[in-house]
Amino acid sequence: MELSVKQVREVTGPLLEAFARLMPQLSPQLEAPSAARLQAIVESPSAALFAAEAEGGIRGLLTLVWYDVPSGRKAWIEDVVVDAEARGTGAGRALVAAALEHAAVIGAGKVLLTSNPAREAARALYRKMGFEEAATTVFAIKTDAK
Repeated sequence: MELSVKQVREVTGPLLEAFARLMPQLSPQLEAPSAARLQAIVESPSAALFAAEAEGGIRGLLTLVWYDVPSGRKAWIEDVVVDAEARGTGAGRALVAAALEHAAVIGAGKVLLTSNPAREAARALYRKMGFEEAATTVFAIKTDAK
């Protein structure tokens, strides 16, 4: 399978279909984002959306976001998902590699991500690509009404 990763520059029908198919694979309660939300991400000066394509379709997605703080520019890899049928083909590695390359171009001194402990294959991939578990705890609080 020939695989390519591209930064998404426009929201298309196939992209919306891919999100509808893939987001529930990331987490069953997740719904696909709207076209407007995806357009805002594509147009954002602090985000890049990547798609892994093979055999005429989107097989995986990843979002890279970045921000500047006094300690430097940081980037986060978010919402990494590879279609269950395409896992093990290198799509995840290619998506993360594209995100890391982009992070270097935009001057991010550190790239972070979180990964559910149940996602053993993903965690093994991140370790193979040089990520190390940080000696910190991520705290979270929901601020929306949902």
